[in-house]
Amino acid sequence: MHADHITGSGHLKRLSGCKSIISKHSGAEADILVTEGDYIDFGNHKLRVLNTPGHTNGCCTFCFEEHGMAFTGDALLIRGCGRTDFQEGDAATLYNSVHQKIFALPDQTLLYPAHDYNGLTVTTVDEEKRLNPRLTKSLHDFVHIMDNLKLGYPKQIDKALPANKVCGLYNLPEELKDGLS
Repeated sequence: MHADHITGSGHLKRLSGCKSIISKHSGAEADILVTEGDYIDFGNHKLRVLNTPGHTNGCCTFCFEEHGMAFTGDALLIRGCGRTDFQEGDAATLYNSVHQKIFALPDQTLLYPAHDYNGLTVTTVDEEKRLNPRLTKSLHDFVHIMDNLKLGYPKQIDKALPANKVCGLYNLPEELKDGLS
């Protein structure tokens, strides 16, 4: 659940009638709540859910195994990872999630993060194991790095968190609807 912008899932629900899906560990409302080992079926395809907490309690990685892909959200970014200094984040938990779950996928697995500030869209498990400047460190060093990033408070957090707890749609107070249109 993001703290720096309001999810578009509510808008997508209004436009298409689709169902919203989120981790049951997120504390948010959605049509479908998922957890480790669940599968999300769509058409003739399915995504396997991995719990990868640390950035937030509800972070998940969605594995599209038939195509050798995984969607990592903010748990693992290209040559980085999501911050752990707010919203129940925990650096040691994130490190273990990435090393025990994402890095356990086959090395050639294509990884698609939620976003990238340099315009990149894809990496691989092998590349991140070798080249990620934070996650190639020891657990102790990683926690030290994450605890000392000194990043600014997300500008939209006071609007985004309440809106995202209801997936951007459910009975949203008028004052929070600004970011949805």
